Amino acid sequence: MTATAVADLLTGDRHHDRPALVDATGREYDHHWFCTTAWKSGNFLRHSGVRRGVTVGVVGDGPLSLMAFLGTALLSGATRFDPPTDLADDQALRALVAPVESLEADTYDLPQGAQRVGYGAKPDQPDIHHYDAGLWSENPSFPPVEIDPDTDLVTDGERTLTHGNGLEQAATILEEYDIKSGEHVVVREPLADLEAVVGGVLAPVLGDAVIVLSGSDAVSDETGGKDEPRGEYAISSEPTPEPVRIDPGAIAIE
Repeated sequence: MTATAVADLLTGDRHHDRPALVDATGREYDHHWFCTTAWKSGNFLRHSGVRRGVTVGVVGDGPLSLMAFLGTALLSGATRFDPPTDLADDQALRALVAPVESLEADTYDLPQGAQRVGYGAKPDQPDIHHYDAGLWSENPSFPPVEIDPDTDLVTDGERTLTHGNGLEQAATILEEYDIKSGEHVVVREPLADLEAVVGGVLAPVLGDAVIVLSGSDAVSDETGGKDEPRGEYAISSEPTPEPVRIDPGAIAIE
């Protein structure tokens, strides 16, 4: 498909029951959940002032972290995955989405006015917005938006990837590796690496493939060990024994 912004990947015609995402425990999420939850995330984060020109810090590598990224993208904001704890001087930071326990422990030093959005257990502190509850209660639809391809999508604090450039590189990955609809792409690099976002998130969504989040929680086997998430492809800086390796170093980001 042709797409110039992430919003083009989250449209009503993708409301089907084929898998779009697999988490580190092996749980599958279909495209209907994927799209509607991204829309709910955008609606919820709008209340925290997320818009073009601001940054949202996102801590973690699970499905809710990914939804925070997509919701921010729908609002034309930029995501910074796993930001440093000292963010007081980052005046562009408008919200931080993180586990409730880390927010209640004051792990992060935020600029004045930045909103704290926690996922997991219900927060005891009233100034922490509960992301889980917000997603549950929000409208599962999102108005059509037009996002300029030059709009910032994700940053690591030094480099910034735009919607247009990210999707162009994602299309190149699909073509180069011949990734087909329904195939699984395992993310074995942290989402703080922009290359992992391109090869492990944008490319599968663009190609109607399946994102597999390896995260810190792998599926335990009967002996108590941990199984690596499996797929036809894996974005990884290390050699992979079975899937075709998508080399992050081959993704050119300035």
